[in-house]
Amino acid sequence: MSKELVGVIGAGSFGTAVSNILAKNVNVLLYARNPETFAEISKSRISAGQKLDDNVEVTNSLEDLPQQCNVLFPVIPSSSFKDMIKELAPHLRPYHMMIHGTKGLHLEYPEKRSHDFVLNKDCLFTMSELIRKETVVVRVGCMAGPNLASELSLGHPAATVIASPFTEVVAKGKSLLRSESFQVYGNSDLRGVELCGVLKNIIAIGSGILSGLGLGENSRGLLVSRGLVEMIYLGKALGGEISSFVGLAGIGDLVATTTSTNSRNYTLGHKIGKGATLDQALSEMDETAEGVNTIKIVKQLAESQGLKPLITDTLHKILFEDMTAEQGVNYLMRYQGNIDINFL
Repeated sequence: MSKELVGVIGAGSFGTAVSNILAKNVNVLLYARNPETFAEISKSRISAGQKLDDNVEVTNSLEDLPQQCNVLFPVIPSSSFKDMIKELAPHLRPYHMMIHGTKGLHLEYPEKRSHDFVLNKDCLFTMSELIRKETVVVRVGCMAGPNLASELSLGHPAATVIASPFTEVVAKGKSLLRSESFQVYGNSDLRGVELCGVLKNIIAIGSGILSGLGLGENSRGLLVSRGLVEMIYLGKALGGEISSFVGLAGIGDLVATTTSTNSRNYTLGHKIGKGATLDQALSEMDETAEGVNTIKIVKQLAESQGLKPLITDTLHKILFEDMTAEQGVNYLMRYQGNIDINFL
């Protein structure tokens, strides 16, 4: 057991699970933003329904983390990520290391746009790119893979990928997280691994919709296999490597989130397949389903770049336009597909 203190930002279900995994190897300082949540966790030692390990301490002071911890794990929704990073930035130094666990994207338009401006991938930021853009931290990475928080909290065998162009970040992530029940792999394709975690959420919503409609495993197999092809198609266009998508962070995470009722995105899709509107489904969710915002961002980017992601486009019509779930399935089935695999 190391005496090192590692910081985790975000006391949601995944942030809590990561804290307990880290606590097997090091002491952990877990940041809870909401004062009421902080007080409740401090009193009960329960966070997001999970009992905290004795080696986890809770704080409500964001500046405490960089002062006491050289390694930080931000695990918060992408919609809050930039604001949190900007608030944290004055307290960060080049010696800090950050390994985030957020599966989302941030779209940012240039302040000055010409009349012929076209949205492009330079406007799209992964969370590691936001860290590099807004802070002095250089050594960044992410953790991604089939990491459903509910199963991690039970100690079921699982694994993750630590992705970073810095070998010391990968090595540090492995030493901090690895245990008898949690395996850790490394990958140097940081952008590709982040895109895996982002894009699979789109397909998970689609899988939930199929389930809500009462369709079977043949339909799911069709969606997941074609969904992987679409993920690779988009991932390549956005700067990722194909190899990342056929690994644990790609196929592994895709299988988990398109089949598990513990997946937020699958659950949201299931509600919509059952007839709920997007607003109704979101109102019943305790935590963020990142795939909703991802569909909006990818739709905008695809249109501006002349890309045609069929599944993403159809889900956008179901979530934000007037297409029903049944119409979406019928539309996809009528679409003429010719080539099974075209990326090898």
